[in-house]
Amino acid sequence: MSKAILSIRWSRLCTGKRLHFITSPSASRASTHKRLYSDIRQNTPTGAQDKATIGVFTPKAAALFVVTGVGLYYYFHHEKQKLLQEKQKSLESRSVGRANVGGPFLLTSHDNKPFSDKDLLGKWNFVYFGFTNCPDICPAELDKIGAVITPLEKEHGEIFQSVFISVDPARDTATQMKRYLADFHPRIIGLMGDYATTKSVCKAYRVYFSTPLNADPKGDYLVDHSIYVYLMDPNGQFVEAFGQSTTAEEVVERVKKEITEYEQETGRKV
Repeated sequence: MSKAILSIRWSRLCTGKRLHFITSPSASRASTHKRLYSDIRQNTPTGAQDKATIGVFTPKAAALFVVTGVGLYYYFHHEKQKLLQEKQKSLESRSVGRANVGGPFLLTSHDNKPFSDKDLLGKWNFVYFGFTNCPDICPAELDKIGAVITPLEKEHGEIFQSVFISVDPARDTATQMKRYLADFHPRIIGLMGDYATTKSVCKAYRVYFSTPLNADPKGDYLVDHSIYVYLMDPNGQFVEAFGQSTTAEEVVERVKKEITEYEQETGRKV
């Protein structure tokens, strides 16, 4: 065989092998398999789930959560302070316009015990000034106080106290006061002091009385005086003055109203 023919056959053989290597089906399948396998690993269900989980609570969402929480805290704190301020203003407004009635005092009770303005605290008090030799007005007012306390205590309990302050220091001794008050409500407390002390208390409560300085304890005289029943709140502050023409029913209704307002403002009745 000639050298030319052998050269041509060898060239065709090498070319065929080279083409076979390049276009080998197995090589193509391996390459495709490798590429598909890589794609599957990148999109596994676990990977997708992790990605979704991280996306729910991003740094931006965390920052928004913190800002919202801080905002809500300051909002409710502001509202609470606003409510407290409104309550304080309400308490202050109730004091505006009230007469400056009452003040410190130290007297003696009909049981010979000291009694001061501090003993008025913690109860609703009815304060009345009079004298045991009064023929009609004082008994009528003390009866009215009893008619007021009885229904109020049935509804609110024993949160009331009544004091009867004598404007006749010369004749109203502890024994006389105790005997006199036995005809009225059992818890009315009789109070007395010397002339100077009596005058000081009357001035604090704006009460007029005409007892002379050197009155004779055995003298037969009448005392002219103011006729008011003062209502004092559990803080010892003046609330209202009820005159002789005010009925017991009217006093009861007014006291109920004051207790309701006081309870709304303070959360308690006394």
